[in-house]
Amino acid sequence: MSVLTMRLAGPLQSWGSSARFIRRTTEAAPTKSGVIGLLAAAAGIERGDDTALATLAGLRFGVRIDQPGSRVRDFQTAHHLVTGDSMPLTERFYLADAVFVAAVAGEAGLLARLYAALRAPAYPLFLGRRSCPPAQPVELGIRDGDSLHLALADEPWQAAAWYRRRHRGEATVSLTVLREADEDEGDADHQRDQPLSFSAEQRRHALRTVVSRTVTVLNPDTVHRRPERPVHEPFDALEESARCS
Repeated sequence: MSVLTMRLAGPLQSWGSSARFIRRTTEAAPTKSGVIGLLAAAAGIERGDDTALATLAGLRFGVRIDQPGSRVRDFQTAHHLVTGDSMPLTERFYLADAVFVAAVAGEAGLLARLYAALRAPAYPLFLGRRSCPPAQPVELGIRDGDSLHLALADEPWQAAAWYRRRHRGEATVSLTVLREADEDEGDADHQRDQPLSFSAEQRRHALRTVVSRTVTVLNPDTVHRRPERPVHEPFDALEESARCS
């Protein structure tokens, strides 16, 4: 078993597991369908190629929240290109200034090909929506022999420098990991983001089991505070001398 890790960071991200007409929401962390879509774009897989998609969808998926960001809302208007009529007002949600470590686990050869594709993608990569490009290269590396949980626990903290400085008084930080459940984990939740088809005519997703765990990672920007000096009170010595006399 090998694990491919990725850093997902950008000014805006949007990871919707459901969309209802004019309201487009986002989850608090990247979805499996969104990350598999990113890998499919890098590998040049067409939307209607469900066979190739099934190979990627068979990878086990997990994500670590290194910097949760803040949720922002955007209103969008549009006019029909031909008639000029106003289209319905749409409401879209994004995550601003968020950073995640995503990981997929599977066969080493497949992950090696995906890693190479991320370094030279066939199609542009985006973080959930086409309007959300990554701020820097996505690929981190491949870990051979690691489990999904261990890879997410061992990856160095990827938060932005300004965010790490806010925590410079902490030697370690606790981060939330959302990953696919093992068979013996009974506290799993369900999320409908297991991709079955990205076809434009009929996108389809299935449920998958997800568990929430916490990992502790080192803070590379820790500033060790100097111990406080004792307060010097010269009259204390005089008072002690008077009590002894």
